[in-house]
Amino acid sequence: MPHPKHTHDKDADEQLLCLLRQGSKEAFTSVYERYHKMLYALSYRYLKNQAAAEDAVQHVFVKLWEHRADIAVEVSLRNYLYSMTKNHILNYIRNEHSALTHNYRMAQKVGNVEDNLLETIEKKELMAAFYQAIEQLSARKKEICLLKMEDKLSNQEIADRMSLSVNTVKSHYAQAVKLLRMAMSKMFQWIAGLLIPFLF
Repeated sequence: MPHPKHTHDKDADEQLLCLLRQGSKEAFTSVYERYHKMLYALSYRYLKNQAAAEDAVQHVFVKLWEHRADIAVEVSLRNYLYSMTKNHILNYIRNEHSALTHNYRMAQKVGNVEDNLLETIEKKELMAAFYQAIEQLSARKKEICLLKMEDKLSNQEIADRMSLSVNTVKSHYAQAVKLLRMAMSKMFQWIAGLLIPFLF
């Protein structure tokens, strides 16, 4: 046998629903007064935030009023509002998680872009300084360096192209590398030891 109070509440809810579907503001106010504390407690239990919990309750009641004519309650108004609130909370938590994840990923991308940009600028500055140092070499040493760097030619190929012996090419190249190390060391002392071996 159903509990008298439960039956009374259910009957009262059905009457309120009937009036609510017809656009009764008084019925809406009665529903709010009857259930807003319960929905707030539910929201706060999951969200642990007063403002977010209040927003959740407000959202549910706004949706209730907007869709009052289409309300389809299968069990009870209490369960209907409970389900609405629970769904909103789950969506809120999922969206907040997605937003945090998105912001984190964007921050990582921005950081990577900044790092890559700085690295590109540094490389350009270093390369500019390196070519400036090459310009200080004698014509033959300069030509041999550029053929090795830009054309990727072997000692034999450079020797054939310049009508020199392979040993002469090796000697000029070794002297050029030494001079470049000295020149780059003056401009970028802390990185010179890394740059020349990398380039060659």
